[in-house]
This record gives sequence, C-alpha cells and structure tokens, in this order.
Amino acid sequence: MEKGRVYLIITGFVQGVFFRASTRETAVRLDLTGWVRNLPDGNVEAVFEGPVENLRQAVQWCRQGPRGARVTKVDEKWQDYTGEFKNFSIRYGSP
Repeated sequence: MEKGRVYLIITGFVQGVFFRASTRETAVRLDLTGWVRNLPDGNVEAVFEGPVENLRQAVQWCRQGPRGARVTKVDEKWQDYTGEFKNFSIRYGSP
C-alpha cells in the first residue's frame, strides 16, 4: 500500500463550523496522521499522511467539509510520506 502526504489550504466559510474537529474525526476514521489548524486569514490549513487512497478520501471530504461549511477552494500539494506524525491533532495559535 503506497503512502503519501498532502498539504491543504481550505478556503471559504470554514471557521466557526467545527471544521477542525470534523477534519480530525475524518482523519482518525481513515487512519491518517497529521494536523489541522485555523489561519488568521479565515482559511484552514491541514497536513495528512497515510495510505494514498485514504488521502484522496480526506481531500474529497475537505472539498465539502462539515454541515454549515461552504468550501470555495481547496489548494492541495502532494508530497512524499515522512512518517513524522504519531496521530492526527488540532493545532491552535498562529503558524
């Protein structure tokens, strides 16, 4: 099973709608590691690592997000798997 990493910036109405918590639940369900956080500009930033097929599912989920979110754009950058994360976490504070 091929593993990979994807870095996302999710744009739209994505803060104040439980986007981070729902993203974490989705990542855990898909057996992915990484993190998610709010950005000062109103976007959400996320890094996922794990099986490529599961990463594709996570990206697809982020294109819609939880109920109440209105995602207008998802920038994705595919990268090599590093294995640096032990779990999926919510990060707080500015980057």
